[in-house]
Amino acid sequence: MALFLHVLSCLLGLGSWIAINGVWVELPLLVPIAPEGWELPSYLTLLIQFANIGPLVVTLTHRFSPGYLREGPVIFALLGVGVLSCLLLAFLWQETSWIGSSRRSTALLALIFCLSLVDCTSSVTFLPYMTQLRPAYLTSYFIGEGLSGLLPALLALAQGVGVVSCVTSTDLNNTQPNGTIPFNTTAMYHPARFPVWGFFLFLMGMMATSLLAFTILNVMPSERCQGHQEETVAKKRGERGSWGKGVEQLPMMGDADLVVKTCDRWKGFGKYSWGEGLYLFLVLGWVNALTNAVLPSVQTYSCMPYGSHIYHLAAALSAMANPLACGISMFLPNRSLVTMGILTATGTAVALYIMAMAVLSPCPPLLYTTMGGTLMVLSWVLFVGILSYVKVIIGMILRDEGHSALVWCGAVVQLGSMLGALTMFPLVNVYSLFHSGDPCNQNCPT
Repeated sequence: MALFLHVLSCLLGLGSWIAINGVWVELPLLVPIAPEGWELPSYLTLLIQFANIGPLVVTLTHRFSPGYLREGPVIFALLGVGVLSCLLLAFLWQETSWIGSSRRSTALLALIFCLSLVDCTSSVTFLPYMTQLRPAYLTSYFIGEGLSGLLPALLALAQGVGVVSCVTSTDLNNTQPNGTIPFNTTAMYHPARFPVWGFFLFLMGMMATSLLAFTILNVMPSERCQGHQEETVAKKRGERGSWGKGVEQLPMMGDADLVVKTCDRWKGFGKYSWGEGLYLFLVLGWVNALTNAVLPSVQTYSCMPYGSHIYHLAAALSAMANPLACGISMFLPNRSLVTMGILTATGTAVALYIMAMAVLSPCPPLLYTTMGGTLMVLSWVLFVGILSYVKVIIGMILRDEGHSALVWCGAVVQLGSMLGALTMFPLVNVYSLFHSGDPCNQNCPT
């Protein structure tokens, strides 16, 4: 039973961000076709943050009407919308229309907004829902959340997205007076092993699997709060208590309100001072701003100058670093605020290197060397892996504080992501701080 619950918790976490993570790793195939081109990632980042209306509504409902909103029906609705949106993406992602004087990927952007609404709202519904299970299952949830990046990345590797080669051809129309025929070098993107619509159908299947797992999780007896909390629930139901005898078996849906009221007594921080609590939330917001908005907005600028294969490897391998970090946290749990601070500083330093390379695009240092591309891939893997571990540390600390703490945890995650996106969009799309280049004609000094 315990192993099965770990699997179900993992599959629930899988459905939290797999749709948006899938879109990100598919960008090397979308960018050459979409009218937005290299600016597509920043547009997606901004749209994703507009979807924070979902977490805002949930958080305000919890704040002003405690106990009114039940996570179960909301999660059912979210996963259902995710399945439908992925299905529509498979057939409509190439549809465009004119908006003003520009052609835009209206269907792609609109459906990604729907998926963003699902994934963003999962932060303030899936996590609080996990308080109904024992703390050990939260780590399984985080592993599933990490797999939501890994599985699309593995599929993208198998698909062969973004593989480009430089083709040289003669330009007879510009023959020089001395008879010299100039050559033109153009980028030719290789076709993927299977189409984009097949990738989106895979995402639909994963969302459907998560929906099925959540349905089973809701109807089966499960392990709940321990100790005196179970005793209180049992007494209110007129049953014999379970003090010191493990966990009580309760239906997931029938007594949800009773369990939440019994398990959730968060009136502030218990073990930690309010100053330490503020520090936790500030770090949480900062880490998510970097990982969910700031660095993804410039991933193309930081990686593409070194070649499309470096961009592809960085996107895929950094996605793999997330579940690996969560898995490590299962065997090496840590709740030290000092460790959290050191890791946050280290991850931030790596992020600064990535940002510097993006600013220097299309002619960053070590451009024509193997070392340059290797450092960029390694930087992305370390950046994602280190800060993913920090997220798990904070998640486990706040899980100990109760249901409301995890609601605010999800709200701060989305707030940090939104502020990061709103900061980066004008820098990328208005002030043009970052510059794209031709992968075959860099024209950079050696």
